[in-house]
Amino acid sequence: MSDTKKYSAMLRGINVGGHHKIPMADLRIEFTKLGFTNVSTLLNSGNVLFDTTSGSAEKIEIKIEKRLQDVFGFSVPVILRDAFEIQDIIDLDPFKKIKLTHDLRFYVSFLKEEFKINFKLPHISKDRSFRIINTNKNNVFSVLDLTLGKTTKGMEELEKLFGKELTTRNWNTVIKIFELQKSNL
Repeated sequence: MSDTKKYSAMLRGINVGGHHKIPMADLRIEFTKLGFTNVSTLLNSGNVLFDTTSGSAEKIEIKIEKRLQDVFGFSVPVILRDAFEIQDIIDLDPFKKIKLTHDLRFYVSFLKEEFKINFKLPHISKDRSFRIINTNKNNVFSVLDLTLGKTTKGMEELEKLFGKELTTRNWNTVIKIFELQKSNL
């Protein structure tokens, strides 16, 4: 039995609005130089899938963050989830009771640490465009109505509630990450 663990590294704030540009090919190279195997990227928003046999998630996050700072010259927060944690999120199916429309966006926010919420769910923003519908360990599930607000307002609401040690992905991206990992669980 192998001690290899599959991870998804979700990098915060790269390739957004022309800031902190990092080509995905360069990320794959740097992750490989760190000793990770089966390195691949998904989209241009900083999703890196890889395998490793060493270290805790916390130590791996620190190792990646240090390497990216050294190579690219700016801080890149990294949040890891192993393949089983991604599968748990998919199995939870947090959006199953909501009908997806053209104007709705489903998001999963990944936090570095587990948290205790100090508000009742669902949490609805003042402008009613953004709803946090569920939480699970260190993950937050939210819905944005584009007819009432913009994505940036939803992300501001998340940071106000949970701080900046989080990164958010569209539900479709989380599904793609899962599909890429599930064949090797």
